[in-house]
Amino acid sequence: MPNTTNIPLIDVRVIAPAERHPRIFGALTMLAPGEQMHVVSDHDPRPLHYQIEARYPGQFHWQYLAQGPDVWRVEIERYENSGCDCTCGN
Repeated sequence: MPNTTNIPLIDVRVIAPAERHPRIFGALTMLAPGEQMHVVSDHDPRPLHYQIEARYPGQFHWQYLAQGPDVWRVEIERYENSGCDCTCGN
């Protein structure tokens, strides 16, 4: 079993709704290529997945670790090659 001790965890069940996605996006931007974070929720966080893909296309891998009915847990990993190597204006 992989060691998850050093993987950042955001449990949105204890965060005010307006602060959830900003906190997750802030944590995502801190991940180095190859690093992961976990998100725990009381519902399917599929809308978050869509927002991540829209905001950071092709930069993160999403994997369900638990799929309800009471607890949902996902692992989000920054791809090794997630840097922008184009002239995209960033």
